[in-house]
Amino acid sequence: MDRYTALQVFRHVAELGSFAEAGRKLGLSPAAISKNVAELEASVGARLINRTTRRMALTDEGTLYLEHVVRGLDALKDADAALSPVRRTPGGTLRVAAPMTVTLMRLSSVIPAFLSRYPDLKLDLHLDDRRVDIVREGFDLAIRGSDKLEDSSLIARKLAVMPHVVCAAPAYFEAHGEPTDPADLKSHNCIRFSLSGHADLWEFRKGGRTEKVTVKPRYSVTSSLAVRDALRAGFGISLIPRPYVEDDLRNGRLQRVLSDWDTVETTLYAIYPSRQHVAPKIRAFLDFLAETFSRP
Repeated sequence: MDRYTALQVFRHVAELGSFAEAGRKLGLSPAAISKNVAELEASVGARLINRTTRRMALTDEGTLYLEHVVRGLDALKDADAALSPVRRTPGGTLRVAAPMTVTLMRLSSVIPAFLSRYPDLKLDLHLDDRRVDIVREGFDLAIRGSDKLEDSSLIARKLAVMPHVVCAAPAYFEAHGEPTDPADLKSHNCIRFSLSGHADLWEFRKGGRTEKVTVKPRYSVTSSLAVRDALRAGFGISLIPRPYVEDDLRNGRLQRVLSDWDTVETTLYAIYPSRQHVAPKIRAFLDFLAETFSRP
């Protein structure tokens, strides 16, 4: 028995005073109406309606039960109505986890404009380069960079692809020389972003040939911005996402090497728990991310 349907049937029969009218109102056959009433009576252990072939009437138990049923069904209707605006309009608090460097370079300057679109929405943005557990830690959505996304029950929406480059300051190359082959990196001061999926092994490909270089850095750090600062200071050489150093390469502050080799790419994803019943606040932020990362 579908309890909710049975309660609706009982209410309509009682209020309309007719099994046939209740059936027409609910779009159910007379047999279905009778079956729901009978199963409800069996469930509560009391006769609710006295009926003959010509007339029907509520029993005392039916009258008492109807009073409570009407209150309960009306309360459920009010609860659904209360959620209706929430389902349609982005609002409430949106908790997002995102890598610090990506956010500072691509998102933080445009987030005020996003929030201006939705005055009922609050954003709780956590900047953390570690891989958060969005379900356990209570986040609605996370931005995640990965060379290869692991199997997961979470939903991933692709945002952008970031190629990597090997680079250093011109002053560093003047002092240490330029590597002409990936194997030459073993003799250089490498700077390692320790949270990367390829932190300890840098892979290069060219013409069917693959070179893997085990990195033994003097400097490991959990921030790509710190890696960039060390590169600018001429401390060493690193494999870093190109968007983070694009301006430095353009103005000559940093210099790219091994450009004839292909290397890793980091794909950015928006990760969220489920495709079903996606809240408007999450959908709005997903669209905002897609819009932002589609721009050069």
